[in-house]
Amino acid sequence: MGKINILEEHIANQIAAGEVVERPSSVVKELVENAIDAGSTRIDVAIEEGGLELIRVTDNGSGMDPDDCETSFFRHATSKIASTQDLFAIRTLGFRGEALPSIAAVSKVECLTAPDTSGLGCRFVIEGGIVRTKTEATAPRGTDIAVRELFYNTPARLKYMKTIQTELGHVTDFIYRLALAHPGIAFTLKHNGHTLVQTLGNGDLLQAIAAIYGTTVAKGMLPIREETLDYRLDGYIAKPELTRANRAGISTVINGRYIRNYPMVQALLQGYHTLLPINRFPVAVLHVQMDPTLIDVNVHPAKLEVRFSKEAELMQLVEREVRETLGKQRLIPAASMPAAKRLQEAVVQEQLELYRPQAPQAQASAAGQPAGARMPGAAAPAERWSASAPAAGTGAASASPWAQPPGGAPERSGSDADAGGAPSESAAASEALLRAMTPQAEQPPALPDFPKLHPIGQLHGTYIVAQNEEGLFLIDQHAAHERINYEHYYEKFGNPAEASQELLVPLTLEFTAIEAAKLADRLPQLEQAGVYLEPFGGASFLVRAYPHWLPSGEEQALIEEMIEWLLGEKKQIDIGKLREKAAIMCSCKASIKANQSIGLLEIETLLDRLAACRNPYTCPHGRPIVVSFSTYELEKMFKRVM
Repeated sequence: MGKINILEEHIANQIAAGEVVERPSSVVKELVENAIDAGSTRIDVAIEEGGLELIRVTDNGSGMDPDDCETSFFRHATSKIASTQDLFAIRTLGFRGEALPSIAAVSKVECLTAPDTSGLGCRFVIEGGIVRTKTEATAPRGTDIAVRELFYNTPARLKYMKTIQTELGHVTDFIYRLALAHPGIAFTLKHNGHTLVQTLGNGDLLQAIAAIYGTTVAKGMLPIREETLDYRLDGYIAKPELTRANRAGISTVINGRYIRNYPMVQALLQGYHTLLPINRFPVAVLHVQMDPTLIDVNVHPAKLEVRFSKEAELMQLVEREVRETLGKQRLIPAASMPAAKRLQEAVVQEQLELYRPQAPQAQASAAGQPAGARMPGAAAPAERWSASAPAAGTGAASASPWAQPPGGAPERSGSDADAGGAPSESAAASEALLRAMTPQAEQPPALPDFPKLHPIGQLHGTYIVAQNEEGLFLIDQHAAHERINYEHYYEKFGNPAEASQELLVPLTLEFTAIEAAKLADRLPQLEQAGVYLEPFGGASFLVRAYPHWLPSGEEQALIEEMIEWLLGEKKQIDIGKLREKAAIMCSCKASIKANQSIGLLEIETLLDRLAACRNPYTCPHGRPIVVSFSTYELEKMFKRVM
C-alpha cells in the first residue's frame, strides 16, 4: 500500500476553511463581497452573539438559479474567471470560489435565493459541507444567506475565539471598510437586533464618512483628487487636528477592494510630514482606480494584500497630493467650532466706547508707529511691557532665550523700552540682534494664507496672545520658535560640508564594541551631515569637525543623538531622513523654552518669522502652534450675540 492518499472532500474543505474563515468577521467579509459582486445596491447584515450564533447577509443583487446555487458550494466553483488570462485582469472582489464551501464546511448554512422578481426561488440547507435539503421556495430577487453555529464541528477553533465584544469589533470594522469602499451601496449592520451601522448608499463618500466617524470628523475632512496616466486618486484626508492613536482610521481602497498596504500608509504619513504629533495618525479614505493588469490581488488567502507593478509611482502620487492638499489650507485649529455665519436675526448688545483720550506724550509715541501696527485701543509697548522686560545687568537678561541664537551672537541686555515710552538704544540693539538670528535671504516668502497677527502680550511666560479682525489667537512660543529654527537648520544641513570647522581639541565619544562596529560602517552618512569622526582605538571615536552653526553648548549632545539614531536604523540609511532628524534635534535645543518671559519686540519678531515659514502651523513634532478663538464665539461667551 502507498503512503500518499487523496483527502476526502469534507476534510479538504475544513483545511481550506482554516485559511479563509479565521473568525466571524471573515464570514461577513466573504458574504458581503459576494453580494457586492452580484450588483447589490442594499446589503443588510444581522449577527447574534458576535457572529458565533448567527450571521445573516441579505442583498438585492442578481441572485442565482437552483443549479448555480448548488454548484456554488463546490470548491473552486466561480463565475468570475474562466481562463488563465482572467487572472491578470480581475475586476471583482471574489474569484477563487473558496468562500462558500469553506464557510459551509464549519457551520450550518441556509441559502435562499432568486434570480428575478417572479418570486420563484430555491432554498438550500447545508450542514458541515453536506447538503441536507434542496427545495423550491418563494423569495424576492437577491440572496439571503444565514450561517449558524460557526465552528460547531471544529471545537478547537471555537475554543480560541475571543469575547463577543472583540468579535463584534472585527465585524463592525469590516463593514466600516466596505461601506467606505462602496458609498453607492446602502449598508446596515445589526447585532442582537440593535442597529450599529447604517449608510445611505447615495454615492456620497463624505456622507458615508459622517455615518461611520460622525459629522464632526466629516466637517474636518479635505477632498483629494488627482489623475495620471496610470492612476486616478480621490478621497478625503483629515485636517491635522483630527488624529487617532493608531492607523485604524486610514482606509485604502484599490479598484473597490479594501486592502492593507503599508507603503501606501507610509506615503500618506509622509504627505503630512511634520503636521502630525508623534504617535498620532490621521483619518483618511483613499480610493485608487487603476488598470487591473497593473495589480496582482492573488497573493493573500483573504485578498487583503496586493502587489503593484508601478508601486513607486503610486506612492509618489499619494505623498505629493496629500502634501499639496494640506499646503492649500490654513491649518489653525479653532478652540471651539466657529459658526458658518451669523444669523440675520441675531440680537447684538449695544457697544459703548470706554477708551480714555490718550495723553499728549502717548499720542506722540503712537504717531511714530506705522499705520495698522496695532489694533485700536491697544496700549503702547512701553506701558504694558516695561515692567516685564529684564533689567540691565540682571540674570534675567543673560537667561533670555534670544541671548544665544544659532549664530552665536552676544548676549542681550537692557530693557525693551525706557520709562518715557520711546524705544531705548538697547531695545534697538535687541531688534537688530533678533533680525540677525536667521539670515533673511534664506527665508521663503510669507504664506498669503497665514493671518497677520497683532501681539497683545504673553500668558504664563509660555503662550503669546495676539489678535486681528477675525478674533483672538494663542501661539505656543516654544513650538513657533522650533518651527522657525527647524526650517533654518534643515536648509543648513543641505550643505553641511561647507560649514564644517575643525576642532583644536577633538571631542571623544565611547561606545560598546557592537555599536563601534556598526558606527564604523556608517561614518560616510555622518560626513554627509557635516560631522567627521575617526576611530581612536578600541570602541572610541574622535569628533574632528562639525558644522559651526550647531547650537552653542549642545554640540556633543546633538552628535550623540544623531549617532544613536543612525545605530538604531536597521534598514538602509536615508540621508534625507538623517538631515530631517538632525534639524529637529537642533531646533528643539536652540528654541526658547516655556515659562520664559520675552518682550513685545521679541514677540513681534517671532510672529513675523513664523509667518515667513513654509509651514507655520505645527512644530517639527506635529504639535499645533496657533489656536484661534473667533470673534463670534467670544461674543457668544459674553452674551453679546443671543
